[in-house]
Amino acid sequence: MKKYIVLAGNIGAGKSTLVSLLAEKLDFVPYFEPVAENPFLKDFYADMKRWAFHSQVFFLTSRAKGHRELVSDPRSVVQDRSLYEDAEVFARNLFVQGALGEQEWATYRELYHTLASILPPPDLVIYIRASVKTLKSRIAKRGRDFEANIPDTYLKGLNTLYEEWIQSFTLAPVLTIPGDKLDFVEDSHDLSAIVCTVRKRLQDKQTLLFPFDM
Repeated sequence: MKKYIVLAGNIGAGKSTLVSLLAEKLDFVPYFEPVAENPFLKDFYADMKRWAFHSQVFFLTSRAKGHRELVSDPRSVVQDRSLYEDAEVFARNLFVQGALGEQEWATYRELYHTLASILPPPDLVIYIRASVKTLKSRIAKRGRDFEANIPDTYLKGLNTLYEEWIQSFTLAPVLTIPGDKLDFVEDSHDLSAIVCTVRKRLQDKQTLLFPFDM
């Protein structure tokens, strides 16, 4: 039977790595973040308040299209980040920072909720919880120049929004992985424990069991 898993977590949490590892161990198809070039991105960085709404609507549309494609895939899939995070964390952060106005945010939210109500939800969301210290360490290891100067305050703010979102998310069961304690890249025992738990969670669909949330 087809299964659909979403990997959620902040920048540097290890989502893409765990997507690849789970796809290999579970024989799932990995779906990574869409690479479509946002035509508003250059303008957005030049004037965030002017172009934030346009940019986020483009991202939301791209996410919804990708969501629909992976749902249509007859194979079991594991996805790197979802439209839920785009809206509840990154777009909300722009609103909190003042880049999105009240009316723009309300319009965006209405569009997002409409799409979320139409698109089939995942069978399981795996949330990698990680401190800013861990995020910064992993960001440094992967050596991407454009990520080198991400402020700690920005990552901390996203972490806060991630926690608020994951605590209120009810569309699918959630498995929380403590990224500070489990090293699924270097420690094969940690990875095996995660894979075993994911298999069990896909079978029983308990929504309040967080075996790794310590």
